[in-house]
Amino acid sequence: MTLVRGPATVATRLPGVRRRLRRTPGRLALATAVLVVLGLATGVAGALGVRQRIDLVNGAVARSGDLTVAVQRLYRALSDADATAASAFLTGGVEPVALRERYQSDIDDAAAALALVSAGRAGGDRGDAAVAQITTELPVYTGLVETARVYNRQGVPIGGAYLREASGLMRERLLPAVQRLSEATARELDDARDRAAAFPWFAVLLGLLTIAALVAVQRYLARTTNRVLNIGLVAATAATVGLVLWLGVSAVLAAGRLDASREQGSEPVARLAGVRVAALQARADEAHTLIARGNGARFEEDYVRAMADVTGRSGLPAVSNADPATRNSVDAATGEVRRWLAAHQELRALDDGGEYARAVAAAVGTGPESTASIFNQLDAHLADAIEHNGERFDRDVHRAAGALAGADTAVAVLATLLIVGAALGIQRRLAEYR
Repeated sequence: MTLVRGPATVATRLPGVRRRLRRTPGRLALATAVLVVLGLATGVAGALGVRQRIDLVNGAVARSGDLTVAVQRLYRALSDADATAASAFLTGGVEPVALRERYQSDIDDAAAALALVSAGRAGGDRGDAAVAQITTELPVYTGLVETARVYNRQGVPIGGAYLREASGLMRERLLPAVQRLSEATARELDDARDRAAAFPWFAVLLGLLTIAALVAVQRYLARTTNRVLNIGLVAATAATVGLVLWLGVSAVLAAGRLDASREQGSEPVARLAGVRVAALQARADEAHTLIARGNGARFEEDYVRAMADVTGRSGLPAVSNADPATRNSVDAATGEVRRWLAAHQELRALDDGGEYARAVAAAVGTGPESTASIFNQLDAHLADAIEHNGERFDRDVHRAAGALAGADTAVAVLATLLIVGAALGIQRRLAEYR
């Protein structure tokens, strides 16, 4: 009996349901259920979507941005250590205290940046492999530099061979590993930014569907009751329109700020950091050319290539049309590059003419016309531009988070008003049939 009664009961109920849906009260009850479900779905999808984007902006984008800065700091510290070690070696004997302290500071800074990158797992698995390689080979590099330093203080020529080996390790192993790490973190930042800037299509489409359902129900009530307006449904419609607009406008504003964080922040920083590293490599090449004492043609060629990276399309000209503060720093840096190129030509003329001591003084001297002083000015201008654009990145990311702030709460409140307004508006009409 039980197996027969179950299907029979369902079958007997379906005609009753159909009869109720043919009548106005049944249709209004169904409309209430549909609007409540649509309101809940829109509110949940909208609020969760906003919260997810806020978390992405405050978490993934900000984290990736910090890790990108740490990687650039690592790149710069290692490059400067290599250039400083070469300049210190040129002085012969006991190197100047300032250069020794600068080298040690670079190594300490590189270690600190490496610890940040490692703790943050920058670049995922590929980044982990690069970090492992740098962690393993950096002590080898510093050991070679220390050996070269000991021999140089004793006046033993073999010190130059150890320094060249150290520089080769830096250029052929360490810096390429940092470059891979930089590319991986840049991809992470772009992915996080794209996800945070995504438009909430699903929630907006649900909202538009809800608006269409509200309009359809109001038209049905107007035909059925000859009443043009239903206050509850009008309020629900207004709440839904406000919800959709809030979702759309906040998403567009946040996406605009995130785009600005790339165009006016991370991209100029990446270009400027590349210029800074190329300038550091050119500085090291200039010193190694002198250290080689007549056998430095390869280093001179590397110097020319590095300076081409500084002055080429992807170098300083790529950021020449930035904001006024960046443009001023870039213009000043460009002027220092011109001075450096001219001073380098004079330095090479002295070295080629057999005046080695004067050439060394022109490279590592403290006078304003030495290439060391000119390079320091160039590096300072690039550092100012990088810091300025880094601040712009942080500011735009915070503004993106601000554009989304409170949107999840507003969406929840408006969705509640939608549901309450629709239920009360239809309930008043249902009461007339009782």
